[in-house]
Amino acid sequence: MGVVARLVREPIDTGALAAVSPRDGAMCLFVGVVRAENRGRTVVGIDYEAYEEMALPLLREIGEDTLRRHAVTEVRLVHRLGHLEVGEASVAVAIASPHRAAAFAACRHAIDALKARVPIWKKEFYRDGESEWLHPGEEPAAAP
Repeated sequence: MGVVARLVREPIDTGALAAVSPRDGAMCLFVGVVRAENRGRTVVGIDYEAYEEMALPLLREIGEDTLRRHAVTEVRLVHRLGHLEVGEASVAVAIASPHRAAAFAACRHAIDALKARVPIWKKEFYRDGESEWLHPGEEPAAAP
């Protein structure tokens, strides 16, 4: 059982995150990507910044909490920092488990906790040349 928690400045290797061991029968992989439209505006890119000294320990803590709460064997959390273009992966959560139900539940738990607790901020750049920093409360509400 283990936790991988990383902040990276290079593209996220989702293939490496999705590796499973022989004890696992399920791998749930969530990948968040930069979308081309947000709140009715055309997005051309995003800058991600983090308070790294706080963010990395919190990522590890969320991983450990996910292991304790769910019947899973591996929790991998990776968030990219720096400038990203539309379509690039900004965050990935990979959960390995003997069974799919636990993997799905753990993946949802981990990404929701990451978004709510980890000090990572994004600045969206728009086609009209404007930009703005977004805060978690300004994002559209997640569907259940």
